[in-house]
Parts: sequence; C-alpha cells; structure tokens
Amino acid sequence: MYIQEQLPWDQINDDTLSFFKAIGVDYLTVNGIPADVRQGRDRTELWRDVKTLAESHGLKLTNLAATGWDEISLALDDRDEKIDAWCRLLRSMGEVGVPTLGYNFKPAGNFRTESVPPGRGGARYSTFDYEKMMEDPPYYPDKAISEEKILENIQYFLERVIPVAEENGVRMALHPDDPPIPEPLAGAARIVSTLEQYHHIFDMVPSRSNAMLFCQGCVAEMGVNVCDAIRDIGGRDKIVYVHFRNIRGGPRSFQEVFVDEGDQDMYEAMQTYKEVGFEGPFMMDHTPGFPNTDSTFWAGRAFAVGYMRALIQAVYR
Repeated sequence: MYIQEQLPWDQINDDTLSFFKAIGVDYLTVNGIPADVRQGRDRTELWRDVKTLAESHGLKLTNLAATGWDEISLALDDRDEKIDAWCRLLRSMGEVGVPTLGYNFKPAGNFRTESVPPGRGGARYSTFDYEKMMEDPPYYPDKAISEEKILENIQYFLERVIPVAEENGVRMALHPDDPPIPEPLAGAARIVSTLEQYHHIFDMVPSRSNAMLFCQGCVAEMGVNVCDAIRDIGGRDKIVYVHFRNIRGGPRSFQEVFVDEGDQDMYEAMQTYKEVGFEGPFMMDHTPGFPNTDSTFWAGRAFAVGYMRALIQAVYR
C-alpha cells in the first residue's frame, strides 16, 4: 500500500523530494518528460540519475508519464518514428528498472468550463458543464478523427509497443478521457470513456502490460458505481495505479473537489481496492487550487497525501 507523487523532470531536486518524503510519499512519478524523448533521444542516464536521487531520499522511481503523442493517436506521417521512440523509452525504463508508464490516447485533450461557484474557503474547483461548453462548442480541425480510425490507431500502436513493454517488465497504464463522454468533442472521437471501451482495448492485445490508470475521478464522471468499477477492472488485474480523486456531480456537470468532500465514499473505495487485492500505488493526481497559489500550492498536495495515508492505515493495516 504505497503513495505515489509526481513532478516534472526539471523540478526534481533535493528540496521537492525532501518535501515528498516528509509528508509520507513512497514512490516518484516523472510526469513531464524531456521533449527530446519524442525525437528518439535515449534518456537512460537521466532516469538512472533521477532514480539515484530519489533513493537518496528514501523514495523509489516507479513511473513515467508520456502523454499527448498526437503523431501516434492521429496516425500522422511520422507515426512509426514516434512509435520507435516510444519503444526506446520502454527499453530505457527496463534497463533502469522503472516498472510503469502512464499515457493517454485523446488528441483533443481535456475539456473544462469556468470554475464557478468557488469552493471551500474560496478554493478553485476544476469544473465541467456540458451545456455551458456547447453554447460555443470547440472544434479543432487538425485533431478531428472518427471512432473507427482512432480505434485502428490505438490497435496499431499497442500491437507494436506492448511486446516491447512485456520484454522490459513495464506495465502501460491508459488514462481515461476527461470528461469521459463517449461522443466526439471538438471533432475527435473519445475511445476511453466507458469501461466497455476499456475491455475492448484490453482485448486488442491481451497482456498484463496492457492495463489502466484507474483515475477514480474520471470513473466517477462516467456515472457508474465506482466500487463496482474497481471490482470489474481490479478483478481482472488491470489497475496499474490509482488517481485517488473525488468529484461532485455527474457525467455532464461536475466539479473536482477536495478528496474528503465529494460524492464518493472514499473509505468504501479504499476498502474495495483491498477487497480486489490491489496494493497501490495511490496518488492524488491533482487537487483544487487555493486562493493564494504562491503560498499554498504545496498545501493541497500535503492534505491529499495525508488523507490517503490515513485511509490506507485504517483499511489495510
């Protein structure tokens, strides 16, 4: 039962890692990797250095996050070059011993609307209101793609990278669409917006390395019973790690709130993870913004980590 936290590669230093250790973090995620990795540069030594620095603070480097590779999801002319770069990344992770890789397959990205009303203590809650967005719907012509085509693209991708992930002991964790609305948004189809879509993707290339980043907030946004979803995905051993996040609302209108005040019973959720045999890691993903971001940015992360630690101790120990 471990807690994982994230930093961009260029913000990993003694100060940030000391803070993580102090608040009870066990594992480190690099959630912003150097741009040249996408060009095929071998960054094995960087990961080795990060691992060594993390271990000097009593932490383990367990995850990288490689997101937003539109060349692959949209099948642009240099798709195969980017897939080769992805495979090079997997091999370098295997060499250093980094066991998990988070990614997404949503070329149009995430969608949010104005953060109103303000939250507890004036905090800013990330907000989505479908009706409000559709008053002036976004459209990205360079990201437009049909469901049939993007499904073809993810199968093409997985057939080439999952064998390399297996060879190097890496589990790939696919993040849900956010919001997970199974219809085109801004012109791009959404193919990881339901649990059924996940099952289809798992079946494309059956492998323990083809799995899910279980973003609990996004699963709640799907409008399903979160604990049933944990049993479904966790029962198949497809949860690589968890974004332990809470929301208030439903699929087409929600706010991302503090972990202790949303609609989901987080204690019940933690019990369900234990029930299916999941042993972590759990991580906060992100948390509401405080009114004064300069002085309180880290406070939100500490609050979320402390809450997770308390639940883990209450349920698992």
